Amino acid sequence: MAEEIFRSENITKRYANHLALDEVSITVEKQSIFGLLGPNGAGKTSLIRIINQITAPDSGTAYFNGEPLSPEHIGRIGYLPEERGLYKKMKVGEQALYLARLKGLEKRVALQRLKEWFVKFEIEGWWNKKVEELSKGMQQKIQFIITVLHEPELLIFDEPFSGFDPINTDLIKNEILALRDRGTTIIFSTHNMESVEELCDHIALIDNSKKILDGKLKDIRASHRSNTYKIGFRGGFQNLKKGLNGHALISEENEDEVNKAKIKLADGSSLNTLLQALIPHVELEFCTEEIPSIRDIFIEQVSVNKGR
Repeated sequence: MAEEIFRSENITKRYANHLALDEVSITVEKQSIFGLLGPNGAGKTSLIRIINQITAPDSGTAYFNGEPLSPEHIGRIGYLPEERGLYKKMKVGEQALYLARLKGLEKRVALQRLKEWFVKFEIEGWWNKKVEELSKGMQQKIQFIITVLHEPELLIFDEPFSGFDPINTDLIKNEILALRDRGTTIIFSTHNMESVEELCDHIALIDNSKKILDGKLKDIRASHRSNTYKIGFRGGFQNLKKGLNGHALISEENEDEVNKAKIKLADGSSLNTLLQALIPHVELEFCTEEIPSIRDIFIEQVSVNKGR
């Protein structure tokens, strides 16, 4: 069984008449990337604020490395918020060093690590520029460096790719994966489902203050399989329909010489039965299973939850 770094047990948080979290329990395994997902206002930020000890739960318990979460753990957690928090009038290098010192780093160590990161990101020339002179993406690079500089055990990234072009998005994605590979655990909150597919090992979906989905990414996708397949074939749709033999034609698409179709298996059938039925009627070019994306699952689960 994998070691955990963070666990919440039945966390509840209320603000005045608003219930932000309703008995939410999650477990984040060490050296993993954990996707914390949900629509706006679902409760994600409230949980992140509790982990960072900005606020405390009304009930329930949070644990860090098996111990009740306490102020002594703050230095072992890094947080990149969606709202940027840099001082606009300060110079980049001066501010980065100041914030690194606040994290407990000695000046010599902080300067060495900052130099390494500035060289890696090819931003050495920004050291003496004021933050207000930088674009949103450039400011985000600086804040990313400041967040990871003290090498915390747990990093929390809230929309870390905001303001980045595709090249810099890939740069940060690669750094997140490298951090994970070196032993860091990451909680990753975003609305970008493509990034979730690329990065996350495990996800939890919160909606309307409740956790409605939780598990390993690959297991969740597998559990939402619909027995639907996409095929490419030659021979015309009329011939295809002759061979359906109880299987349902979901969609059809004509493209050059190869036609494409989505077919849902009949109840109790297997892919073999579909292929055996089709082969006498059409020439098959390819067949791939249509496994729903995390985006599709997200939309489906939130829609179902609203209907309850």
